[in-house]
Amino acid sequence: MQRRICLCFAAIVLSLTGAVSGVLAQSPVIVSRVVEREVRTGQTFVGTILPEKRATIGSAVGGRVVEFPIDEGDRVEEGQALAKLLTNTINLELDAAEAELQLRKHELEELENGTRPEEITQARAQMEAARTALTFSEKRLERIQRLAARGDAATQDQLDEAIAGRDNAQATLDERTAAFELAGAGPRKEQIAQARARVAMQSALVQNLESKIVKHTMIARFNGYVVSEHTEVGAWVNSGDPVAEIVALDRVDVLAHVLETHVPHIRPGIESRVEVPALPDRFFVGKVAIVIPEGDQRSRTFPVKVRLENEIIDDHPLLKAGMLARVTLPTGARKKSLLVPKDALVLGGPSPMVYVIDVEGSGPKGKARPVPVELDIPSGSYVAVAGKLKPGERVVVRGNERLRPDQEVTITGEIAAEESASGGAGE
Repeated sequence: MQRRICLCFAAIVLSLTGAVSGVLAQSPVIVSRVVEREVRTGQTFVGTILPEKRATIGSAVGGRVVEFPIDEGDRVEEGQALAKLLTNTINLELDAAEAELQLRKHELEELENGTRPEEITQARAQMEAARTALTFSEKRLERIQRLAARGDAATQDQLDEAIAGRDNAQATLDERTAAFELAGAGPRKEQIAQARARVAMQSALVQNLESKIVKHTMIARFNGYVVSEHTEVGAWVNSGDPVAEIVALDRVDVLAHVLETHVPHIRPGIESRVEVPALPDRFFVGKVAIVIPEGDQRSRTFPVKVRLENEIIDDHPLLKAGMLARVTLPTGARKKSLLVPKDALVLGGPSPMVYVIDVEGSGPKGKARPVPVELDIPSGSYVAVAGKLKPGERVVVRGNERLRPDQEVTITGEIAAEESASGGAGE
């Protein structure tokens, strides 16, 4: 019975082993060719990772901190509030100034709209009423004058009263006529100009108060991380006092000091390979951003900055300011070198390596052979390497992360070398 169980177990193991071998034999990969090209030899320098930007955010005005929502290590976005000062009094002044501004705007609008049609109609009616009253006064005066001419039919007082009534009626008509003409003409342009000036003055006052409120809020000027706090809620800050220090790490600079004999070969834009000892399973490719034209008189070295695109994982930067780095720059003479696609490199082991596919005949099947390599200068999408490779050999660029030595594979595609090795800083 025990022997039968052992035989069954062995059969199961052999079956699983065969299944796994079958799966491994069918591993699909995409390859590209090893190319040979002239590139400059590289020289490695020790460097330090620095933030692309660094800013100490200070307060433009004095006041008491009422909000400080950030902590060291937090990621902040451009325009995000870092701290706010007390602004109750200014808010009240702003409310009053805005209400006054609305009043001034309505006054200007009233003048610009001119006289209402109803007011013109009213002025016309009053003018016509005054003209009717004048006509009546003139006719009354004529009657009294005829009576006075007969002798004693009208007294002098009645005549004087009629004359005064005619004059008053004429004055009233003149007044009502002028009022009608003014209503039709509308406000004077000088009045409108004065109203506009009052609106502009009040608007400037509102903007000034809004500017004061803005100055009471300190904001981040770029995307970055808080590396230092200089205040807290309840603290008093004076104008110019720092509240927080921000560094930009979405892109980083690697600062290396290059000997003067190598500096003439370095110019902005050339590619550089960067290795970070704290991240041994990968390397980075950046470009020279700055070659500072003033060196150290004692060491005869010149600062060179290589800029890298950082990786942000869960709001945390992979490359951090202060990390040690090694920068390989093309500083030597040209020589023929073997280049492989960057995607062909397998890192994380004792040394970098690539998987070469030894094809069986002319078919798509072959075996994966690991070849250790030493890395040199990057060149476009390729990187120069030294190792037991030959030009034209196929190296795996997709699917190499799951390969094992001597594993059987099936080539499902090949990326032409011309598409991948298209120039580069190392040329």
